Amino acid sequence: MKRQKLMTWLLAAMLAAICAVGAMIKVPIPFVSTAALDSAPAFLGVVFLPPVLAGTAGMLGHFLTALTAGFPFGPLHLIIAVEMFIVVWVFGVMHKKGMHIWKWPIAFVLNGIIAPVPFYFLISPAFFWGALISICTATALNLVIVAIVMPVLRKVFVRKEGSVS
Repeated sequence: MKRQKLMTWLLAAMLAAICAVGAMIKVPIPFVSTAALDSAPAFLGVVFLPPVLAGTAGMLGHFLTALTAGFPFGPLHLIIAVEMFIVVWVFGVMHKKGMHIWKWPIAFVLNGIIAPVPFYFLISPAFFWGALISICTATALNLVIVAIVMPVLRKVFVRKEGSVS
């Protein structure tokens, strides 16, 4: 295995481990017990990882959050994990394409508003509306953390040619 490929896989594994730590830090908001700081490391991972690996870390982060909360939504956590993968992947693609302004509101809308929509139909409209504020709060908190840490992290991962991947 080439050194660069090995480094990429090691960074992805470390990012998944940091997502696990974030999964243990729950956001104390009512109605949704699985809101945590698990997605912030995955969003940060787009600075130094391909979007697919960062999205995978986000998916694993959600599974670990659900595990530490006792899987309150059962198999529906599979849907949430896939949604988390998609949101982080889109954020990563936008980051790589230089859409540094638009990636923030898109990530907020996708993760905070669009991702809970299936539960309007699968659980109930009351659950959707009740969870919406909680999920938006957790999403905003994760994205604020990322917005603060990302500029510092980008400086650390500057490549030899002078640009961040």
